[in-house]
Amino acid sequence: MVTVANPAATWNWATPSYPQVSASDRLDADTQLVERCLSGQDAAWEDLVKLHNRRVYSICFRFTNNGSEAQDLTQEVFLRVFKNLKSFRSGEGLFVVWLTRLTRNLLIDHYRRTRMERATESLEDQAGALEENTAMMARTEGMLAGREASELLQAALQKLSPDLRETVILRDLEELEYREIAQVLNVPEGTVKSRLNRGRAELARVLRRHKVRI
Repeated sequence: MVTVANPAATWNWATPSYPQVSASDRLDADTQLVERCLSGQDAAWEDLVKLHNRRVYSICFRFTNNGSEAQDLTQEVFLRVFKNLKSFRSGEGLFVVWLTRLTRNLLIDHYRRTRMERATESLEDQAGALEENTAMMARTEGMLAGREASELLQAALQKLSPDLRETVILRDLEELEYREIAQVLNVPEGTVKSRLNRGRAELARVLRRHKVRI
């Protein structure tokens, strides 16, 4: 049985901060963990999940805007990782890119499964309810701060098309490089930059409607 720690108790809903490490260091650390997992070391699997659980949960939450749903999807992601770990080839790229691509594929499947359900819901109504229950937040110049602001940002993200939303999430919230995002999305870097510019512009437009300085 594969278990994944529940991040809900400690998650602060703000943009996560990851240790700044070089690509080579990240490649070495992940490769060693993968090799230990494949050799049957249970502790290595726990370390791998612990290291990447928060990132996967963050991506899932940003896409779904639902903590419980994101938790279930995170479990599904790591089940897929567990089943497909042998397919990872360290010489072909970073593990985090492979993991993010796998997460994205699962989210696409989830998006298609729930399309009809979402079609019956009004995003405007959802955003309106959120706005009514969200007090005006303290803000610092050039950035959003606080739980309320994070919730408003999350609601604004839901207004973007899936292509723009995933690009903004991967670049501005998950802090992947353009090259890594291109590998995850299987598109040229130029397309990544174009989608990012459009996504940022659309996100800024939505936030300005709520009188949020960005």
